[in-house]
Amino acid sequence: MADHGRLLGVDYGEARIGLAISDPTGLIATPIEAIKAAGAADAANIARVAVEQEARGIVVGLPLSLDGSQGPAARKVNAFCDRLRKATDLSVITWDERMTTVEAHSLLREAGKSPSKARGAARGKIDSASAAIILDSYMQSN
Repeated sequence: MADHGRLLGVDYGEARIGLAISDPTGLIATPIEAIKAAGAADAANIARVAVEQEARGIVVGLPLSLDGSQGPAARKVNAFCDRLRKATDLSVITWDERMTTVEAHSLLREAGKSPSKARGAARGKIDSASAAIILDSYMQSN
């Protein structure tokens, strides 16, 4: 299997940003520590994580409406991606994330954790699990 390089998965939120990294073959996505959202510094922070993780590209979940249209959340993510593209030379790809949060919650429930009771660091784990699902979905499509 060729080494395609790692990809960084991003679940962009207003409170926290969930993160995941792929293995070099692009087959397995693993959640990594979520970071606190910091507004204007978010793009630089994600660009720095991408460099630290030796990523060759960044996949950002795009929260489309169920009918596929772009609501306020998707517009915020697109604006973030525009800032991210200015902060890094890496390719920044948006990926339809419509079902990922639901999927992350159900995976955590299966693992015996209750997403609704999650606080603080546990919430970050949910965000990073979502980022891993976004990244996994993107890699499986390619």
